[in-house]
Amino acid sequence: MSPISFASSSFNRRALLGLGASAVVLSAARPVFAQGGDKPVRFILPISAGSGVDAIARAASVALGKALGQPVVIENLPGAGGITGTSAVIKAPPDGFTLGMVSNNHVINPSVFKKMPFDAIADITPISVVGATPLVLAVNPKLPAKNVKELVALLRAKPEGYNYASSGNGTIIHLAGEMFMDEAGVKARHIPYKGTGPMVTDMIAGQVEMGVVALPAVQPYLKSGALRAIGLCGPARSPAAPEIATIAEQGLPNYAVEGWFAVIGPPKMQPADVKRVHEAIVAAFAAPEVREAMDKQGNIVKPTSPEQAVSYFRSEAARYAALVKKANVVLE
Repeated sequence: MSPISFASSSFNRRALLGLGASAVVLSAARPVFAQGGDKPVRFILPISAGSGVDAIARAASVALGKALGQPVVIENLPGAGGITGTSAVIKAPPDGFTLGMVSNNHVINPSVFKKMPFDAIADITPISVVGATPLVLAVNPKLPAKNVKELVALLRAKPEGYNYASSGNGTIIHLAGEMFMDEAGVKARHIPYKGTGPMVTDMIAGQVEMGVVALPAVQPYLKSGALRAIGLCGPARSPAAPEIATIAEQGLPNYAVEGWFAVIGPPKMQPADVKRVHEAIVAAFAAPEVREAMDKQGNIVKPTSPEQAVSYFRSEAARYAALVKKANVVLE
């Protein structure tokens, strides 16, 4: 199976998923939107709190508020694989006061759902693919496997005797797990959850034995021993966790998958507003405190232009359509 990697795209690799709705209001110093006054900018995350994208957005929020010169309100609106939150972005006025941060799931959904309430590319304004975040295959520490070789042996000895969790049917987390099973030639039962938070909770409790998850979302649990890392899913080790070997270097050289995150707006945003928001995103992720946070989380950041984002969304949509078909994902 061909590897899926931000590194292998046209963007340089040195460039870049339930606790319900939550909000963080951030103040900023000066108004940038000419007629905006103190009107807040809604920054919608179509995923649950506690996910990798959530950690990324919150780490950058203060700097984003400063760059925009407006109060910023972060909202978690999970549901339907990200469709619920993204729908809120799409239905908002295209005035630059509603933005969203999406991940791979945004372009996977059209291949997973029989009906979509919107076109994942035509009905948004792509602003920037900001970067990529490492994924890690983790297990409950009671599982007697400490590396890929031992896990594969365990799964082969008891076919479909173990479960692997995901943040939802057809999500990048689900597909990453399917890719591992396919590459290793093993099987396990897929248990979909409604978001990363409840998935990780049950992994720690031992309700499910394993799962792929964004590294930033589980770093504390890996350090405390509540979960054990089997291997990183990307093509290279992460500076944030250099001790975790990649799955590729542990005997599955064709396995490589990582998550990306992007900022979008409602359809038909004016070019001036797109430019203004893009410049603010670039400035926010270039801020020293944000770069430090991204490095600690292991994220690779290099914001693309809006034009590059459109091309990337299209190429990724085609790539995942083929993978969903091969993985026999049941359409919802």
